[in-house]
Amino acid sequence: MKTGSKPKTRLSDIGREIWKKRAAYAMITPYMIIFLAFTALPVVVSMVLSLTQYDVLQAPVFVGLRNYTNLFVNDEVFAIAIRNTIIFALITGVVGYSLSFFVAWAINELGKGMRAVLTFVFYAPTISGTVYTIWSIIFSGDMYGYANSLLLRLNLISSPIDWFTTDAYILPMIIIVQLWMSMGAGFLTLRAGMSSVDTQLYEAGAIDGVKNRMQELWYITIPQMAPHMMTAAVLQITAMFGNTQVSIHLAGFPSTNYAGHLMMTHMMDYSNFRLERGYACAIAVLMFLFMVGINQLVLKFLRKVGG
Repeated sequence: MKTGSKPKTRLSDIGREIWKKRAAYAMITPYMIIFLAFTALPVVVSMVLSLTQYDVLQAPVFVGLRNYTNLFVNDEVFAIAIRNTIIFALITGVVGYSLSFFVAWAINELGKGMRAVLTFVFYAPTISGTVYTIWSIIFSGDMYGYANSLLLRLNLISSPIDWFTTDAYILPMIIIVQLWMSMGAGFLTLRAGMSSVDTQLYEAGAIDGVKNRMQELWYITIPQMAPHMMTAAVLQITAMFGNTQVSIHLAGFPSTNYAGHLMMTHMMDYSNFRLERGYACAIAVLMFLFMVGINQLVLKFLRKVGG
């Protein structure tokens, strides 16, 4: 009787605790429903479908780890996509995050009016639909493109460069455009974090021996902004792994010799065009694991810096 009563007692305690905090649970219930339906459930379903051969038209057929084996053994394009994604993620992730942080810090040093204007100016490219058109004009593959025209006038090249169809230039160009567009949600998060730091801490720091802005940044601003920096890092990592628009809009789909092919575009290829959804889910699962792993490494590093 005693062993059987323990689970009931524990459940009743949990029930009483939930009822006591019912207002709080009621507030988070809509979010939890949305999270479970549109985030947790799709992840679980993707993991299950990654072990099957599924083409939408027929029922899934269990194939075990065959999709993963094919990805690493037989899929040469996936190897190219991994290499491109690592290069793209390292440069746009590290440089883009650092750029967002220091731009947010520099803007925070200005007056209130200038802060608002410059925040909009730097954030606007990420929401503008004309971004790709502008870059396509600047780096047009004929002699009338601004970049080619300038290089020809300076006699640095003898003929126009087709920037977005030449293997050697595709990935660097995509990286440059993405860095220009890197001031997204992570940038706004860092801006909000900069504005939330208590100014009295800087006064106290000056009394304790902090002598210049760089010391204020290192000893006061960064430790106080640790939660915002972690949030911005998660947003940046998610954006760099989920990026497809820059490559598709500028280099086409697929790009020449897959020079701009990323893991996300590879997944889209098998999901939307070849309708090999089981194979696409295997790519999605690998991307999910990569993102979780990198997130943990970055957050661990930021905790040390912020601590």
